Amino acid sequence: MRGAGIVGDQLKFWGTGDAMGVPRVYCECAVCKEARAAGANRRYRSSVLVDAGEESFLIDCGPDWRTQMEQRKLRFVRHIVITHAHFDHIGGLPEWTDACRWLEYRGQLYAPREVMELILRQYPWLGGHVDFHEIDDGLTLAGWRIQGWKVFHGKNGYSYAYRLEKNGFSWCYCSDAIALPPEDKILMRGLDLLVLGTSFYKEEAPFHTRSVYDMTEALELLSDLKPKQTVFTHMSHDIDIERDYGLPKHVRLAHTEMAVLLEK
Repeated sequence: MRGAGIVGDQLKFWGTGDAMGVPRVYCECAVCKEARAAGANRRYRSSVLVDAGEESFLIDCGPDWRTQMEQRKLRFVRHIVITHAHFDHIGGLPEWTDACRWLEYRGQLYAPREVMELILRQYPWLGGHVDFHEIDDGLTLAGWRIQGWKVFHGKNGYSYAYRLEKNGFSWCYCSDAIALPPEDKILMRGLDLLVLGTSFYKEEAPFHTRSVYDMTEALELLSDLKPKQTVFTHMSHDIDIERDYGLPKHVRLAHTEMAVLLEK
């Protein structure tokens, strides 16, 4: 999947939106209007590709997977890592499995045991064309050593974050979390890159109804964790990609097709 002349693995953002995506079908806010017209704020459900050539793998496979594949003129991806069993992160698995069936390739799906059990409860036929790998004790894909752990997902229960390390470069993908306690932050320290979900700039809803950091809370988290780079993703229609939020120089907002080199 890596383009000609590219050296080193890249993290490519296929989707940067929250559970509903942008634009919201019912909404006429400025961000949704811009998303329909010019498209800078058009956001598919959150998913990233670790582009490592023939060993590339996706993290999450939401309901926009088919569109994301078609946009890139891709017909198959063999390896998918799942963070948790919510629809916006697994809704594309039936279509992926159908591709496995027709192309006669065994898909390789990686998830913690409890996440895997929930996936199979929703889609019990996947096992006919997909091999499931429990990753509670970690795994290695494309040379990346991957360690996952459960993180607090507010009213939505839990998700998993992943820390990935290769050739001295360490990064973390944590799309769905809020109010992380100290024990959940241990593997988020000493990072070259943190990818963090921030659905709103400043969310005013009562805390007990929330499930993902807002940007103001995330900046407080960064002052504690001190990653070298941070990219905010999983953004709702509250966030305008063209607005200047006064973020520190080492913090960026993700956008579709954004690529980050995964090396020092």
